[in-house]
Amino acid sequence: MLKLLAASLILLLTLLLCACNVKVKHNEQEGDKKLDITTPVGGIHVSKEANPRATGLDVYPGSKLIEKDSQGEDKSANVSISTGFFGLKVVAQEYESDAAPDRLINYYAGQLKNYGKVLECHTSWKGSRVSLSPSRDKSKELTCDENSGEAVELKVGTEDNQHIVSIAPQGRGSKYELVLIQIRGKQDTI
Repeated sequence: MLKLLAASLILLLTLLLCACNVKVKHNEQEGDKKLDITTPVGGIHVSKEANPRATGLDVYPGSKLIEKDSQGEDKSANVSISTGFFGLKVVAQEYESDAAPDRLINYYAGQLKNYGKVLECHTSWKGSRVSLSPSRDKSKELTCDENSGEAVELKVGTEDNQHIVSIAPQGRGSKYELVLIQIRGKQDTI
């Protein structure tokens, strides 16, 4: 997740650092968990800790947060970029549960209905690989990237404002990821 966002951040960071009066807020006591950069033209907030409430979805009861994968890569992210030209907000967290995938699918399909029509896609597990594709048409509906595989992606919203829950079998239970993606242009608000 963080590697994907890093490329976007490098470009924006270069632009922001060109502005004067850059303020960087880094909390040494919390290690590298949070970074805030504020400039006259915008700001960036990056955190390895994400609040599941920021996704607008509840965590399935009894689930356990997956903090890092087997390679030590963080499995949670909270990134916000805000300028006068565009904005981006991505919140993602990965969990594991003893519940079967069908139970999670039913649970999250019910929660996602609060945001609109739920699209169910069958795919391979992508875990923490978010595709960002801003659109000029703010009403552009979401589609399935592929429609075969053992994982299920539940999606709702538009390309610029979406909630995603990815669910895959794992042993006798499941692993799943909660994701919120919001992209805005100059005229929009997040």
